[in-house]
Amino acid sequence: MKTKETEIQDFFQTPIEHFPDRSARWLLQDKENVLGLIEIVANDLVALLDFNRLTHLNRSFISDTLREQESDILFSVPFQTDSETDELLIYILIEHQSTVDVAMGFRVLFYMMQIWDSQRRKWESENVPKSQWRLRPILPIVFYTGTQRWNTPLTLTAIMDIPDVLTRFVPTFDTLFLSVKETAAARLTETDHPLGWLLTVVQKEDADKDLISEALLAAVSHLNTLDTEQAQQRRAIIYLLLLVLHRRPVEEHEELITLIDQYSQGMEVETMAQSMAEALIEQGIEQGIEQGETRAKHELLLKLLQFRFETVPESVITRITAIQDRSRLDSIFEKALTVENLNEIDW
Repeated sequence: MKTKETEIQDFFQTPIEHFPDRSARWLLQDKENVLGLIEIVANDLVALLDFNRLTHLNRSFISDTLREQESDILFSVPFQTDSETDELLIYILIEHQSTVDVAMGFRVLFYMMQIWDSQRRKWESENVPKSQWRLRPILPIVFYTGTQRWNTPLTLTAIMDIPDVLTRFVPTFDTLFLSVKETAAARLTETDHPLGWLLTVVQKEDADKDLISEALLAAVSHLNTLDTEQAQQRRAIIYLLLLVLHRRPVEEHEELITLIDQYSQGMEVETMAQSMAEALIEQGIEQGIEQGETRAKHELLLKLLQFRFETVPESVITRITAIQDRSRLDSIFEKALTVENLNEIDW
């Protein structure tokens, strides 16, 4: 089990500017918050899903490149059927977005197909007869926390120029959608789930200090009255602290953290906030050093090429400055010492 310190430090293993996606993934890896999300977007399904056996799945079927770029979270959960012998497992696919994506319908279908294809490959590797193949249903959810109004439909036709007569040949499916910034606070908190109260603060993350303070006060004081496990309350407080440190001006941090501390009994808020602040400072320093070292390698490599070949084409300069992998730059530098011309370098 992770300690409080390592749990906080783990959050800072990705760049600071990726906070919206990283924080959403961290929040929704908790099964209790998945339940809260389903209560908001499809409350009629809650009684049909066994959240006690909700399982967070890895995404080994998705290429490494896509896993680095996208913000999908995948779960399996038993669906309550009338049968006493056959258990139906379904998937819950949550796609977090902080910006509008006109290709979202295609992306959701693409991931759904990869999930089903992973099932197919497993059946084939285990020699399961095709007559026994049963694809699991998928419940896709787009969880949107951006500020721009989302007007693009979550369909394949959104990125098609297609006559009406041909639309019947395009795959269609339902996708649950939650636009946090556009959803009424009353709806988010209707079931009194902690996630809903956290989202009311997300709604005000870019508002003036008075509004964010009001939202924090309402959320933290209400979280204190809910009959939830301490671990879940602590996760909620950590999220609010992270939001303050990442999304609010530095001059507001002390006042907002004090406000959270006043209504979070026994949560060691000041200690957690200090640990987070130190991690942010350390990460900022490390990123600055890494960026400086990368720029230095760019300059050194370009000087070497200019010394050896006098003229370096603009296309080569662009290629070099686009490389951020320092080991890759070292490899090219060593190659550039011996090649006869630039074409011999594997860019």
